Amino acid sequence: MNVLFLCTGNSCRSILAEATFNHLAPAGWHAMSTGSHPTGLVHPRSLALLAREGIATTGYHSKSWDNLPVTPDIVITVCANAAGETCPAYLGPVLRAHWGVDDPAHASGGDTEIDAAFTLAYRVLRARIEALLALPLDTLRHDRARLQAELDRIGTLENGES
Repeated sequence: MNVLFLCTGNSCRSILAEATFNHLAPAGWHAMSTGSHPTGLVHPRSLALLAREGIATTGYHSKSWDNLPVTPDIVITVCANAAGETCPAYLGPVLRAHWGVDDPAHASGGDTEIDAAFTLAYRVLRARIEALLALPLDTLRHDRARLQAELDRIGTLENGES
């Protein structure tokens, strides 16, 4: 199963989700990320946070959805509607879910506040990814309605919930 994490810039949240998912995923599950308007680079704080968490950062880059290597089975948008962002819509016969997370690239303040915003985004995404991977994936891959319901439920979880 191929999971696409989608946002606008593909520099922070979707990269954090892609790398974390691939770090934790079982065989047969793979994540990728793209942006509708990619910034062209991964935010250095995203890469630093992933490295601190022991997650490989090699090969991650900001990219457009125009050149996906494979068609995704699941598309998860990670834009935060509350922040006034418009999440892009992926067109295609896929399961879709929205896991909104505030964009740490727009955090203000000093290094401590900005690092805290990146850490919060990572923790929320990781908790949601762990909740997804804790499900009976072999069964759910054949039950689209139940998988859709679980994806939607997980999108409402905050850090640490399950």
